[in-house]
Amino acid sequence: MLRPHLLMSLVKSKQRVADHREVLTPAWMVEAMLDLVKGETERFLDPCTKSGVFLREITSRLTKGLEDEIPNLERRVNHILTRQVFGIGITQITSLLARRSVYCSKHAKGEHSIAKSFASDDGNIWFKRTQHTWEDGRCRYCGAPKEIFDRKDKLETHAYAFLHTDNIKTRLTEIFGDNMQFDLIIGNPPYQMTGGAGGSSDSSIYHLFVEQAMKLDPRFLTMVIPSRWLAGGRGMDEFRRTMLTGKHISHFVDYTKMSTAFPGVDFEGGGGYFLWDGNHQGDCEYKLMLGDEEQPAVVRKLDEFDIFVRDMRAVTILIKVQRLGEPSMSDLVSGDTPFGLATNYSEYEEKPFRGSVALYLTDRGRRNVCYTTRSNLRKNLHLIDSWKVFLPEAYGDRGAVPAVVLGPPIVAPPDSVCTQTYLVAGPFASKKAAASVQSYTTTRFFRFLVSLRKITQHALRSTYSWVPQQTWNRNWTDADLYSKYGLTKKEQAHIESQVREMNLDDSADE
Repeated sequence: MLRPHLLMSLVKSKQRVADHREVLTPAWMVEAMLDLVKGETERFLDPCTKSGVFLREITSRLTKGLEDEIPNLERRVNHILTRQVFGIGITQITSLLARRSVYCSKHAKGEHSIAKSFASDDGNIWFKRTQHTWEDGRCRYCGAPKEIFDRKDKLETHAYAFLHTDNIKTRLTEIFGDNMQFDLIIGNPPYQMTGGAGGSSDSSIYHLFVEQAMKLDPRFLTMVIPSRWLAGGRGMDEFRRTMLTGKHISHFVDYTKMSTAFPGVDFEGGGGYFLWDGNHQGDCEYKLMLGDEEQPAVVRKLDEFDIFVRDMRAVTILIKVQRLGEPSMSDLVSGDTPFGLATNYSEYEEKPFRGSVALYLTDRGRRNVCYTTRSNLRKNLHLIDSWKVFLPEAYGDRGAVPAVVLGPPIVAPPDSVCTQTYLVAGPFASKKAAASVQSYTTTRFFRFLVSLRKITQHALRSTYSWVPQQTWNRNWTDADLYSKYGLTKKEQAHIESQVREMNLDDSADE
């Protein structure tokens, strides 16, 4: 006999959370995501279930929506859980948590389960420990490094079953049975793979879940993912192109400050959720939460530029700047690791020695100047003996508004180099020219244009693509630049509301 108190706790539950290490999607966000879905939806899949919050909310809605069609409550719930709602746990523990959340029992066949027709204890929330497939030291499906994730039998492999297969349709048929066509795929996938980008650097993995879900040809697809794909991220170019130009995204809700959506969770770039509609071909209804300020929803063309400009008010400013067709600052800025010296480079001396060059680096968070030998330099040798400007490669605001955007630049003399901590703008013929560039980079105008492409803490060469070059014979001010590009008082005020003044106290000018 179905216990009414267990069933009604399922129907009414909105705020339950689980005590584990995964970041849970808040119930209000799940409701908002489901509210976007308009159309026939019979079968649902969460391919990366954690607490079961998505499946639980779907089950709750179906329990109410099918009341007239299946009046008997026990039969109705049993039908929903056995034929309509499916999930794949990302770990053993999350599969148990999801079953407890949805079935009211971690055992789908257990005496406390509110579903009574399952053939196995997994029910329709499946998990099986999966192994990576190693090729040249990395998993060919997710890029996980073998040295980190080639684990013993009892350790979690983080080889997510939804990704580790050549044919996802066949795989789901093996897991759940025949005719596994899903109308809605929904979830909050893992975001990163430890060490996946090499060394200590993590690589993004969330886009692989989106791409795999698309291969299932759902009617709808909605997921919570970091927003850094809009402008940056290693290996994101093709994913960004597909998402922005495919015209299937009908709705997109974007938070520049992650903690606004997930209290206690914070990383650069923010996050949000989208609705991909297989029948939609057109523009997108876009809603932006800029810091803690909610912007009105607007209809946007996602592919207006090669990356997506999050704030519509910035688009008119960008268009004005681009009208003059000036060369880009990116033509003057080096690539990553400009002299071939990594951030943790240690072959330097505290004092100069015969034949040494000055080395600008960051030691325990402080800027420092040491000395190294020319023989260790591998790249951009033409920049060593010229005037130049060092631009900090990383600076994080964590979604704060107004933001600083970039760390203070350094005017560097001939016979100087830097580690990976900086990029280099140059070469310049004189100290005056380098100082002119420094004055330009400290303006709010400059950093505002950088911010349109800088969605994480990293500012690589491409970040400077929309910043025009100037003549390097004067000190630049925001007033000069506002006048040159014909920005209105309202546009000036917008820039100054988004970008703070820069303090140069920590920079060096030699």
